[in-house]
Amino acid sequence: MKRIYILGVALGILLISSSALSAACVGRFVNPISDICWRCIFPITIAGMMVAKGEGPRDPKSLICNCPSPPRIGIPISFWEPVRLVDVTRSPYCMVNLGGLRLGPAQGIRGHGAVGHASKGHMQQSFYQVHWYVYPLIYWLELLVDFICLEKTQFDVAYLTEFDLLWNDDETSFIINPEAALFGNAIAQAACAADCVAASSGFSYDALFWCGGCQGSLYPFTGTVSAHSGGVQASLLLTQRFIAKLHREGLLWGYAGVKGLCDKYPMPIIRKSQYKTQMTYPVPATVEGCHPLGRSDLLWSAGRNYPYKGEDFGYLIWRRRTCCLL
Repeated sequence: MKRIYILGVALGILLISSSALSAACVGRFVNPISDICWRCIFPITIAGMMVAKGEGPRDPKSLICNCPSPPRIGIPISFWEPVRLVDVTRSPYCMVNLGGLRLGPAQGIRGHGAVGHASKGHMQQSFYQVHWYVYPLIYWLELLVDFICLEKTQFDVAYLTEFDLLWNDDETSFIINPEAALFGNAIAQAACAADCVAASSGFSYDALFWCGGCQGSLYPFTGTVSAHSGGVQASLLLTQRFIAKLHREGLLWGYAGVKGLCDKYPMPIIRKSQYKTQMTYPVPATVEGCHPLGRSDLLWSAGRNYPYKGEDFGYLIWRRRTCCLL
């Protein structure tokens, strides 16, 4: 009888452990209709005139535009396009925006772990992995057929930081961001306070490319958050860092401004005003809408970071696009 009892206890512990392991990866599929804040596509300008109001940077005000390849004369148009999805997850290989699907074993891969407690003047720290999806939603849903300004690609899982040694090591990451040494001082970081104010009232300063607005510093381009004040803050900061990292690696280009009228162009240093973010998980921000990079999350993040199912995050990336429309 005693052996049966011990066996039952062991089996119960095993089941509980297995359940905990299987539940470690959480998420939900993004509904391309109900989970999207469609008003984030605004403002729309045509020939320098605003035809639909919204929050966005200034656009070219010329009436016509011309492009050499392919040769065409058209009208400048600008709008916001939903183009990418991002997971920010504690659990390696956990695809948050794919319903919590796990692509591989987490053993041996650095995860979030326990957040270090603030003590003796030290800030809390954390670490997350990031996944990047190609998600050309407007083209995918065929809302605008044969529209020359849209990115015509298919849904794809494009990048997982679990395979990126630079994302997991702060020192090694200096290979792609050696200038980080210039901004690790009080004067450079004090400028980020102004960036926070600018982002909270509009868009952050593109000239302060080392600042992540109210979320912290964009350097280094790794998954370590040295000043962790909350899951939403940390995940927004890492989303910004990852976008900046992809620009540095030549995987993201410029699409906004006069230079973007005819085609995309190299942009090794991120132009923060080209992007907005919208939360898709754990609670889709369909009412609160999109936010420029660096804007404070204090006014909308309540109830979006809670134990177990609310500690991983998903975001939809909106990209500003200017185009010479035939």
